[in-house]
Amino acid sequence: MSRLQVVSGKGGTGKTTVAAALALALATEGKRTLLVEVEGRQGIAQLFETEALPYEERKIAVARGGGEVYALAIDPELALLDYLQMFYKMGSAGRALRKLGAIDFATTVAPGVRDVLLTGKACEAVRRKDRSGRFVYDYVVMDAPPTGRVTRFLNVNDEVAGLAKIGPIHNQAQAVMRVLKSPETAVHLVTLLEEMPVQETADGIAELRTARLPVGRVIVNMVRPELLDEAALDLVRSTERGAVARALSAAGLGGARRGQHAERLVDPLLAQAEEYAERYALEHEQRAVLTGLDLPLHELPLLAEGMDLAGLYGLASELRKQGIS
Repeated sequence: MSRLQVVSGKGGTGKTTVAAALALALATEGKRTLLVEVEGRQGIAQLFETEALPYEERKIAVARGGGEVYALAIDPELALLDYLQMFYKMGSAGRALRKLGAIDFATTVAPGVRDVLLTGKACEAVRRKDRSGRFVYDYVVMDAPPTGRVTRFLNVNDEVAGLAKIGPIHNQAQAVMRVLKSPETAVHLVTLLEEMPVQETADGIAELRTARLPVGRVIVNMVRPELLDEAALDLVRSTERGAVARALSAAGLGGARRGQHAERLVDPLLAQAEEYAERYALEHEQRAVLTGLDLPLHELPLLAEGMDLAGLYGLASELRKQGIS
């Protein structure tokens, strides 16, 4: 299992939820995982029902078997201050530059610098070791930008090529790319069983492969339960309307005039069955498209009562059952 797990997906597919569940799943049995947020939305804090994350690594959860999940919300400005201190020993001078607005300028205007800082911080956590020589984190999970931007975000070497041919920025970008294009990294795509997210997933995988970034798995989120199989749907299509009404009446619907009561139920039930049949066909069609991508495919259920901390642990358990950890 790669040590840097990058999670992307079309907006609305629940990629942050999947990233959080993956971090919990990987932290099973005493492992330590760092969950990294790079977009400044504080989605991780909301999922784990904790206060907003600062720019520091903080333990936010304990997984099954005593494993620990830490979280970090990377701030580009503070990451640049770290960078200036690390390579130029500009601690106080860097803070002075921040007051003058130079730090904000560099992270906003200079092409590629922001992404180098964000990905660089995650890659540093992947490589970091303690005094005994062991990795501080067994896994780092990054909640990355959406599918449409993730390849450019990760391919920082190309982004800074025109900015710095030599020097520390160039060297930092090269070091980041050595991690991102190695077996240490896997980029997972989150989707739904709907046409647009599936198409964007397929396009995203093609872009990642063209950029020679390591594609990991496809995770289908919010999968609704299968209420009727193909045989049952065929029966619904072939059964006459009158037969449905008689079956409902025989089932005891209504009182003395139960036949009339049953008659009123036929059209809504058949309409609902037809709607379900259309969705069933669409989902099976999209699942076939995903299967054709020739990547490991995982599915997570739709939580009918919404997402909470218990639901998040449940999704982590489901990922473990499917062998993702």
